[in-house]
Amino acid sequence: MAENLLNVQNLRVSVGDKEILHGIDLKVNKGETHVLMGPNGAGKSTLGFALMGNPLYKITSGSILFGGKEINSQPADERAKQGIFLSFQNPLEVPGITLKGFIRSTLQQRGGKRVPLWEFNKQFESAAGLLQMDPSYGNRDLNVGFSGGEKKKAEILQMLMLHPALAILDETDSGLDVDAVRTVSQGVREYQRSKNGGLIIITHSTRILESLKVDYTHVLVGGKIVKTGDGSLVEEINKNGFEAFESAAD
Repeated sequence: MAENLLNVQNLRVSVGDKEILHGIDLKVNKGETHVLMGPNGAGKSTLGFALMGNPLYKITSGSILFGGKEINSQPADERAKQGIFLSFQNPLEVPGITLKGFIRSTLQQRGGKRVPLWEFNKQFESAAGLLQMDPSYGNRDLNVGFSGGEKKKAEILQMLMLHPALAILDETDSGLDVDAVRTVSQGVREYQRSKNGGLIIITHSTRILESLKVDYTHVLVGGKIVKTGDGSLVEEINKNGFEAFESAAD
């Protein structure tokens, strides 16, 4: 029996006075890839931020269990230490800390011990090579002066280096050209193949999914999951769009 990683139960989330998510149920086991699709404004990114512990997104009822423990009140840094990773739709620029420095520091904080530099550099160069990134990017300030595609690749590189138990990718393919989507997909496939973690891909496009194995697809409309299926549901959405699901949710 697959080991449960994430169990979201009747989750309601508000931003300010407005409720965005209206009772979300979601289970993710180790090794599974779940795709969360829906039109713009459906609440997909809100779910990602709520799972990561962004304080702007307030849980008003329901629970998030990670590894069997409720994490509703845990701050984002604690969730990251436990192995939750969120790839941002618009990654922030962080002057003063290099990409390499950020990843190595995060690894050391999470593991509680020093990471040997030679070993770290070897792993970094391997991950960068997979994503067709010049390893010298590691010496640049985090995301500063990076193009949109470079920022997205840097996020996937962090995922490969940090080995999270649960990776949440929010619109990772937005703004990327065909070649960049292919490269990013390769990094995601490597995570699927070698990390045995859980993966949630949040998207309204199907481009990044074309070469990935998808176990479950969830359609989110108006803050509710209105349909769950297997990977074939992605093909249905690609062919017919979200209109049928939007009318069903009304």
